[in-house]
Amino acid sequence: MQKTVAFSKHATNVFFHILTQCNLTCKHCYINPAHHGKKKLDLATIAAWLAVFVKKSPSANVIFLGGEPTLHPDLPLAVNKAKDLGYQSITIDTNGYLFNDILAKVTPRMVDYFSFSLDGATRKTNDAIRGEGSYDTCINGIKKAVHKGFSTSLIYTVSKINLHELTAMEPLVKELGIDRFFIQVIGIRGRSAAVGRDRLQVSRSEWLDIIPRAAEKIARTGITVVYPKVFLRTDEPFECAGLVAENYFIFPNGRVYRCPLCEDFPLHSELFDDNRLIDTPKINEKDLFNLNVPEGCVMNKLIQPGNLVYNRDGTPQYKIACCMLKEEVSGSNSTL
Repeated sequence: MQKTVAFSKHATNVFFHILTQCNLTCKHCYINPAHHGKKKLDLATIAAWLAVFVKKSPSANVIFLGGEPTLHPDLPLAVNKAKDLGYQSITIDTNGYLFNDILAKVTPRMVDYFSFSLDGATRKTNDAIRGEGSYDTCINGIKKAVHKGFSTSLIYTVSKINLHELTAMEPLVKELGIDRFFIQVIGIRGRSAAVGRDRLQVSRSEWLDIIPRAAEKIARTGITVVYPKVFLRTDEPFECAGLVAENYFIFPNGRVYRCPLCEDFPLHSELFDDNRLIDTPKINEKDLFNLNVPEGCVMNKLIQPGNLVYNRDGTPQYKIACCMLKEEVSGSNSTL
């Protein structure tokens, strides 16, 4: 069964980049040290910032990110702190190298999901994107996590390099025992902005022709598949998560964004100053969320307008949905 997942208005989702260091150099990495910083947050700072957001909602969720978060030696202690503070769910996003013996220092009762990034059904394709040896290492990391009883997710960032292998992920996710499969779209930010849109992003026709059917096919393995909606018809309503949801994207230099499309620019709406979360001066991303444009997402129009196509009269042929709007295909009820 496929459904559009509405924005949660009652939960706080914290995407917490505790460092920007990584052992890989993926072609589509969005980390931008000029805007995200290079430092590794100390445990006291992580704890202080976690405490700010859990107060906003009794059902707060945290996703620990990097760089590669398992490179941070205090990640297990940060997980413990998040648990003590009352976070409803805790996820660790990882490239699968699982540094610092992380699987031995946390338990399935502490971490709700280990979410692994794999961008190819074959070693050749994945390693061309993420680096030599990353395919085998990630597969081994997933197997170790599943063996230890952790719930696992798999993130597949679709590009022109790996689109042809998306449907081939079906037997792999089944074999590995993955619980959730996330299909991501490349945003033009970080390293992908330097590589260029035309070399990485798939077209609208490719996305609509391939992604929904691939999601249905993979969901037949019994897992839930989630992917961004991306495109709306011109008669479909547009809704911005920045106006109705509590999503926070936090970076080590203290910048806090509400929209991930803005992360390559000093448009952050909030900032940590001496562990206090303060509003930034105008103009910032919040001032743009209320703008109503026929193209849908105003951030997309400003930052990555190459995603749009216009009719001869100047009207857009379609809208771009908020990047946080997702389609979900339930594995238990999916049919082709």
